[in-house]
Amino acid sequence: MPRVLPNVKAPHGKGVTAHFNPCIEFGEMTRMPPPVQSLISRKATGLKGRIRVPGDKSMSHRALMFGAIAIGETRISGLLEAEDVLNTARAMTALGARTWRTDDGVWHVQGVGVAGLESPDQALDFGNSGTGVRLALGLMATTPLIAKCIGDASLSRRPMGRVTKPLEQMGVRFETAEGGRLPLTIYGAKHAVPITYTLPVASAQVKSAVLLAGLNAPGRTTVIEPVATRDHTERMLKAFGAKLSILDMDGARHISVEGQHELAAQEIDIPGDPSSAAFPLVAALLSEGSDITIENIMLNPTRTGLITTLLEMGARIDIHNPRTAGGEDVGDLRVRHSQLHGVRVPPARAPSMIDEFPILSVAAAFAEGTTRMEGLEELRVKESDRLAAVEAGLQVNGVTTHSGPDWLEVSGGGAPGGGKVITHMDHRIAMAFLVMGLTSRIHVSIDDGSFIATSFPDFMGLMNGMGARIAAVEVK
Repeated sequence: MPRVLPNVKAPHGKGVTAHFNPCIEFGEMTRMPPPVQSLISRKATGLKGRIRVPGDKSMSHRALMFGAIAIGETRISGLLEAEDVLNTARAMTALGARTWRTDDGVWHVQGVGVAGLESPDQALDFGNSGTGVRLALGLMATTPLIAKCIGDASLSRRPMGRVTKPLEQMGVRFETAEGGRLPLTIYGAKHAVPITYTLPVASAQVKSAVLLAGLNAPGRTTVIEPVATRDHTERMLKAFGAKLSILDMDGARHISVEGQHELAAQEIDIPGDPSSAAFPLVAALLSEGSDITIENIMLNPTRTGLITTLLEMGARIDIHNPRTAGGEDVGDLRVRHSQLHGVRVPPARAPSMIDEFPILSVAAAFAEGTTRMEGLEELRVKESDRLAAVEAGLQVNGVTTHSGPDWLEVSGGGAPGGGKVITHMDHRIAMAFLVMGLTSRIHVSIDDGSFIATSFPDFMGLMNGMGARIAAVEVK
């Protein structure tokens, strides 16, 4: 099937908007990192406005991938047009699907069927996206193709073994860099074997990779989840027509998919990302006189751990206009300045807010008393060792902390500020500490905010539009 590349004509004469660089090739190119952008954040009060945050990143990745292996043309509204997701779109095109964006902002994916992916001509570059590469490995695993996967310096430090191990049981072969890291070459299984796999650590990415591999394996593939994780994959696979079943048994979730059944193209409307909403939400809670509304936020129960925790801390968060869209719970959040107090966050809640712990730690610094967060081992293997990076950022800004392998305690009472935070190329570390600077006594700076574009391209514009004071550091 011919491929529709960015900035060319799509089928039926539809124009394509150049949201990709038309000069980008899908190959093994020398990665040019974005220019370093030091940012500074100063105290601000009275944040106001009705805002919308970018579309949910987890759903955006999955919509593109599932559309690529469905039969027919999938239409996606509200797709997150950030670098991580655009890299997934490029990867799906390189694997044989046709992907384009029309002038009305809708993305289109012409799928090739569950067995239709083909070996790409050049390496698949996933940039900074762990979700993109790990789910794509599952997507490719049971098709007899060969593909090399690469990423930026941050992604290349992240371990892939938790995904490659179960996929190897299905007949897949991998060649990896030292420590099971990128660059990685996948040799898809010629004779795939369905498996039953119990997750040793709660991970929606590992669960999703195995289920996606099962789509083209004969028979039933089952993932057993002792601790429930985000269920976007299950929800969206059902919407695409996958033969998927979920059974709660012996205190665990058993998620099974019947392989070698085709998916049907869908129309998908993606709501706002709660992980992105977390930053203006906490900023409004901490900044005196603030009153904002964040519209159209996805409120999937597996993603609302931060809201639950903040409400326990005394946050004034009201949900308005609750509704269902695209199979997901959606609502508008009114957020007002609040006096917070410390709480214990139980380990069972961690999977529902794993990406929000950096910003929760900032909120905890301004709460009364101590906040203890448990079950954080997953933070050790994110874009950075987020647990270490968060603790270092808090300490350099005068906040007292204590930590262990999978827990963090933050002493509240306010942050003096004045420190420069090392972000480790991690977009969530960058945004969290820029929020801290809006409330700390002295400004907070970060070494590099360029990677914010991987998930929230207009973060600074949206925040400053509400009254925040975030700016680039002038180079003297």
